Amino acid sequence: MRTRNVCAALAAALLAACSTPAARAPATVATQVELRRFMGDWFVIASIPTFLEKGAHNAVERYRLDGDGTVAVNFSFNAGGFDGPLKTYTPRGFVLNATNALWGMRFVWPIMADYRISYIASDYSLTIIGREARDYVWIMARTPTIPDAEYRRMVEFVTREGYDVSKLELVPQQPR
Repeated sequence: MRTRNVCAALAAALLAACSTPAARAPATVATQVELRRFMGDWFVIASIPTFLEKGAHNAVERYRLDGDGTVAVNFSFNAGGFDGPLKTYTPRGFVLNATNALWGMRFVWPIMADYRISYIASDYSLTIIGREARDYVWIMARTPTIPDAEYRRMVEFVTREGYDVSKLELVPQQPR
């Protein structure tokens, strides 16, 4: 009998570990993104960074729409300081929906990371890139700095989306 209870407890623990967290609203995606307007340089103002970009300075994402409909990306930054070594990553973006706001970002074949244009300003001056898992987020602008009021508004959006904003880090940008 004791063995049966231990097995039942183990089975319950395994099922609990495999279960998904309580359902939450899907992450927001912009209603429509004009890809040609989205292309170009975006300065990373703040992020919940991946391990690759911790300590990034002068972080810039450059997007180019290729003839096959994919997006060539060049993500560069100085590691650890303004004079730190230049790091560059060149993933490829794949647009996955008709609104152009949901992408797969491929750093290594065949894996595609979730990449969502959660917010885009009407003049395409600000954007927020997020993920369904709410583990990483990027606040980006066409300029290296934005007014404090705009930054606070972007952080409020990220907060409403369910990100842990205590992990949000400002990315130092030096005028170019």
